[in-house]
Amino acid sequence: MIKNPMEIENRSMEIIAPYLENLNLSAEEVQIYSRIIHAAGDPDYARVIRIHPDAIESTKRAIQSGANVFTDVEMVRTGINKRVLNRFGGEVFCRVADDEIRSLAERENITRSMAAMRSFGKNLDGSIVAIGNAPTALFEVLRLYREENIKPAVIIGIPVGFVGAADSKSELANQNQIPFITVEGTKGGSPIAAASLNAILYMLDNRR
Repeated sequence: MIKNPMEIENRSMEIIAPYLENLNLSAEEVQIYSRIIHAAGDPDYARVIRIHPDAIESTKRAIQSGANVFTDVEMVRTGINKRVLNRFGGEVFCRVADDEIRSLAERENITRSMAAMRSFGKNLDGSIVAIGNAPTALFEVLRLYREENIKPAVIIGIPVGFVGAADSKSELANQNQIPFITVEGTKGGSPIAAASLNAILYMLDNRR
């Protein structure tokens, strides 16, 4: 039985590798695919991951410039390796539990995750948005770009579920103005969104 954490991770990546062999991926795309599959324990993800051609470089530039990360739920915020992000000057923000956000959501009759994204407003410009739970949050970020020209450096949009998730991710993948990482269909979740960003953080600094 393997007990060392890094040995477990390395062996997991070895097991995942054959599922990616015929997908014509770059070495950096392989790292993202592998982290997603590792987080989900599900090789079927290899068929549904979609990465915009500029997503990796745009995310790396944002991290290196000290950009902040804005998330829809605490589970995404918790899963991101903040120690690595902090080395570049960035922080992670999530407001879904704030009293102000709760009041805004009730007043506007929208979800709290949607209200949180709306409250971030111009702070999303040039930032990293990581959504792993709420389709409404992803719809709101896309609306902010479309109607208010608020443009994140990248959207990691991987909400999960049966109501709105597939549609929100389809809308993200069908636009070409904002680089993105997403998955098709109902799959997704907070660990997947966090793993996607962590994969790129580790490309820049693999000290855990």
